[in-house]
Amino acid sequence: MQGSLGEKIGEGAHSEAYTWAPGQVVKLLKPGVPRGMAWFEVRMLRAVLAAGVPVPEVFGEVTLDGRFGIVLQRLDGPTLLQLTRTGAVTFEQAGAIVAALAMSIHKTPPPPEVPSIRDYMENELRFDDGKLPKHITTDILALIDRLPPGGGLCHTDLSPGNVIMTAEGPKLVDWAFAMRGPAGLELGFLHVVLSEIAPEIADNPERPRSTNAAAQSEYARLAGMSRAELTAAMEPYLPIVRTFAVCGNVVPSLRERLIQRIEAGLRSED
Repeated sequence: MQGSLGEKIGEGAHSEAYTWAPGQVVKLLKPGVPRGMAWFEVRMLRAVLAAGVPVPEVFGEVTLDGRFGIVLQRLDGPTLLQLTRTGAVTFEQAGAIVAALAMSIHKTPPPPEVPSIRDYMENELRFDDGKLPKHITTDILALIDRLPPGGGLCHTDLSPGNVIMTAEGPKLVDWAFAMRGPAGLELGFLHVVLSEIAPEIADNPERPRSTNAAAQSEYARLAGMSRAELTAAMEPYLPIVRTFAVCGNVVPSLRERLIQRIEAGLRSED
C-alpha cells in the first residue's frame, strides 16, 4: 500500500504506531504477535464504523520486514488520559465521556465474528502457560456457563488512553480484544483496569480511580438504574475480568493479588 514508514508516534503491549502517509498511520504488530490479532481488529473496526461507532477508518494492510500492520486514519488530538494529566479535563468529565462511549457501543449490534466470553476465555486458557492454578481454569469456565450469556458488543478496554479527543469528538481505538457479553462485563473491565491495575503504575493513583467512579455513576444514570444496581450487575463478572488480566500478564507484579481476588470472587459466587 502506498506510503512509507515514518516517525514512531505510539506504542502498546502488542504493536507500535508510525506515521505512514498524509492523514494515515500504520499500526505494526511487534515481532512474535500473531497477525490474526490485527486481522480481527480490522474486521471489528470496519463493522463498528459502519454501525456508527466513532472509530478510525481502515485503509488497508501491509507487511514490512516481516511485520504485519494495518493502515488507519490518523486521529489528530490528545488522548483523554493526556488531558486528565494536564488538568484540561477533570476526572468527572473524563468519566462522563467514557460512559457515553460505553453506552454507544452497547447499543451497537455485535458483528457475527465477535467471540463470546466463553470462546475468548477458552482461547486465553489454552495459552495460559501456568500463570493460573488449575482449579481456577475449571471454576472460571463453570462461572461463565452459569451467568447470563449476554449478546451485546463489548470493547473491554475503555481506558482514557484509548480515547482520542479529535475536533470531531472522542474516537475509540484498540479493538483487538472486543467480545460478546453484557454491559456488566464491560463495566467490570473498566473497574478492574482503572481501580485495581492502573493505580499501581499511574503517576497519580487517584486519577484512574476517580475516572472509574465517575464513569460508573454516569453509566448508571444513562441506563436509568441506581449505582447499587449497576454494581450488582457487574460484580459476578469481576473474577472473569481478573482472569483475563492474569492470562494477559498485564502487570506481572499484581499476579498473586489478582489470583487471590479471583478465588475470593469465585467463592462468593458458589
